[in-house]
Amino acid sequence: MAGNSSRRGATRKAGSKKGATVGTGGHGRRSLEGRGPTPKAEDRPYHVAHKRKVAATKGTTSSGRPTAGASRSAGGARGGRTSSTHEMVAGRNSVLEALRAGIPVTTVYIATRLEADDRTREIVAIAADARYPLLEVGRAELDRLTDDAVHQGVALQVPPYEYAEPDDLLDAAEVAGVPPLVVALDGVTDPRNLGAVLRSAGAFGAHGVLVPERRSAGVTAAAWKVSAGAAARVPVARATNLTRALQAYRQAGVFVVGLDAGGDVPLAELPYANDPLVLVVGSEGKGLSRLVREQCDAIASIPIASAVESLNAGVAAGIALYEVARQRTA
Repeated sequence: MAGNSSRRGATRKAGSKKGATVGTGGHGRRSLEGRGPTPKAEDRPYHVAHKRKVAATKGTTSSGRPTAGASRSAGGARGGRTSSTHEMVAGRNSVLEALRAGIPVTTVYIATRLEADDRTREIVAIAADARYPLLEVGRAELDRLTDDAVHQGVALQVPPYEYAEPDDLLDAAEVAGVPPLVVALDGVTDPRNLGAVLRSAGAFGAHGVLVPERRSAGVTAAAWKVSAGAAARVPVARATNLTRALQAYRQAGVFVVGLDAGGDVPLAELPYANDPLVLVVGSEGKGLSRLVREQCDAIASIPIASAVESLNAGVAAGIALYEVARQRTA
C-alpha cells in the first residue's frame, strides 16, 4: 500500500550507496591485500608436481614403491656436466620402444581411465618390473607435459644425461692399458647419427665420443634408442670448444685424424691407427669445419661410388672404427 513505511525496502538502510557511508577504520584492509603470489605447482600439496617432488625426495613412487637406481643416466663420470632439461617421449609405440631399448626413465605417465591394449599392458609391466615411478594423471596434465603432442594417454620422462669431461675419455684408456680411441663429432646435429656412432664405438672398443656444446646433437631419447644400449656403456664427453679440446688432446700426445671425402690418404692406409687416436667425423652436408681441419694430423677418405655424394656420420664412423680395430688386431 502506498505510504506504508513498514513495507520491505521502503526505508533506506544506512550505508547504502545513496546515503552517507562510514569507513571501516582499516578492518577491511586485509581482504583488499589478497593472499599474495600464487605458489609454485610443486609447493601445492594437491598438485601432481608436488607429488612427484615428494616421491623423488623420498626415493619412492607416489604409491610407495622405491625408484629404480638404473633410471639415472649412464655415461657420466667424475666432474661430468648434466644437460639442463628433461625430455618427454609421447605415444604408445614410442614409449614402448624406448622401454624395450632400456633407456633411463624418470617417470612413466598413464592417463586416467585409459583404454588398455597390448602396448599399454606391456608398458605397465616393464615399468613395474624395472620399478620405475608410475603416475596416473589427467589428460590435460599430459597435454601440458608433452606440449600438446599426440601422446595417446602414455608418456615417459627421460632424465638429463650426465656428460663426461674430455679428459675422462683418456683416463678410461689409461685404466684399460690400451691406446686411447675417441670419436669426435663436428657439426653433427641429428641425435640418431649420434646414437649410431655410439653403437659403433661400443662395438669396436672406442673409449668415448666427444661432442661440442653448441650446434651439436646431444644424448636424447632418440640417441638412446638408436644406440641399442651402447649409450649406457660408452661415455659421451661435451667440450665447450671442440677446436680447443682437440688442441689439448694433441698436447697430450694424441693424434687427430679427420674423415673427409677429399682426404689425403685412403682409409685402408689410415695413419696412427696403433697410436693414441681421435677420429673426427664431420656433418654429412658441410663435412669438417676449417678450424677443426687445421687441428688434424691427417685427413682420410672412404672410397665410395661416384653416384653417392657422401656417407652419414654414423656409417662413416662405423667404417673408420672397423679399420682401426682391424689394424690394431693385425
